[in-house]
Amino acid sequence: MKTYDVVALGELLIDFTQNGQSEQGNGLFEANPGGAPCNVLSMLNNLGKKTAFIGKVGKDQFGEQLKESLEELGIGTDNLLMDEQVHTTLALVHTFADGDRDFSFYRNPGADMMLRADELQEELLKDTRLFHFGTLSMTHEGVRAATKKAVEIAKEYGALISFDPNLREPLWDSLDNAKEQVRWGLSKCDILKISDNEIQWLTGEEDFTEGVRRIREEFPIPLILVSMGSEGSRAYYKEGYVECAPFIQKKTIETTGAGDTFCACVLNYVLDHGLQDISDAKLLEMLTFANAAASIITTKKGALRVMPTRQEVLNFLTTQRSKQKKEDKFMEILDKVNAIAKTAASKTGEMLEDTKLRTQILNDEKSIRELELKIGAHYYKKFAAGEAIDDEISELFTAISVHLANIEEKKASIGNTKPTIPTKEEPFE
Repeated sequence: MKTYDVVALGELLIDFTQNGQSEQGNGLFEANPGGAPCNVLSMLNNLGKKTAFIGKVGKDQFGEQLKESLEELGIGTDNLLMDEQVHTTLALVHTFADGDRDFSFYRNPGADMMLRADELQEELLKDTRLFHFGTLSMTHEGVRAATKKAVEIAKEYGALISFDPNLREPLWDSLDNAKEQVRWGLSKCDILKISDNEIQWLTGEEDFTEGVRRIREEFPIPLILVSMGSEGSRAYYKEGYVECAPFIQKKTIETTGAGDTFCACVLNYVLDHGLQDISDAKLLEMLTFANAAASIITTKKGALRVMPTRQEVLNFLTTQRSKQKKEDKFMEILDKVNAIAKTAASKTGEMLEDTKLRTQILNDEKSIRELELKIGAHYYKKFAAGEAIDDEISELFTAISVHLANIEEKKASIGNTKPTIPTKEEPFE
């Protein structure tokens, strides 16, 4: 039995994220602990896994803040070193209107890139079920050697290897070098988490499935996850893949940490269930939970210290399923109303002998169409925004029912047909 579920190596830094403006109109930035590998560990800790981090920060106020943050979160820091000469790496995160980001790094040098291979605690690497890494610890020669040595030790002692390229172009001397290091990571990993733009950059393929096929031609990676932002995610396993829709949040602030949260949830699932014989249903279950967790983190500033708990994700999913059930019921009733209205319209031509009556029916049908448009507008405004259907919807359905009743009564007065409208209570719960 190994002591750790997951050990990760890489960057631990301060993310300065935008947080309003000063009275003078200057941008205010909040110093949030960050770094992709530790974001992953933080979420895994929330899911009940025992974790540890390998890396280096500066012996400065930011380095002390970062170490304290990991300790408070329960992430092991035995192999977190503090550099006396080089300051902690900083990143300024500029957030766009849609929540996406641009990064400016202060890292030439930064403490995270000063980790050496001889500073690794090898016993830590031998004592973990899974080892996770990215490419920010492969941008420079010394830390690159440390990363590769850590991967080889963990792999030799039976750990699963997880790799997230997490490409940050400004940190590389050339993208050719970046591609070479990514390819090394692909050759070692059992689980690959890669973003939509990264797979297109790496393979030259716009189609993700074709991109995965090209990766697997050379690197037989058992499980490949493609994160697609607002389009959701995919899990490629064996000969097929499963796709899961995203949970779009109305209150998205920024997307920092969303990919790391997603990755952590996938790793947690693999640790609990293994990599053998995962059914499509199980892959969908895995992606659904991961997408939900990633969605929640977009509503919070920072990432490492505000990862959602398991119960928070489960509560979110319960709410989403309830909304989906109501949406399905809404569409069922709307289809029924449309069918009844269509039937009423088809009978209008049979009433040519009574022009006045026909006009009255046509007016009722026109009112129904107008009410249907109002329902549609209300649906997109309220329901698509994640809000519950309110009394206005019931009122609109009741109004439709009144017009349908009028049509049916007029038809009955001609042919003694029995009205077939829905009852007032039926339309929506």
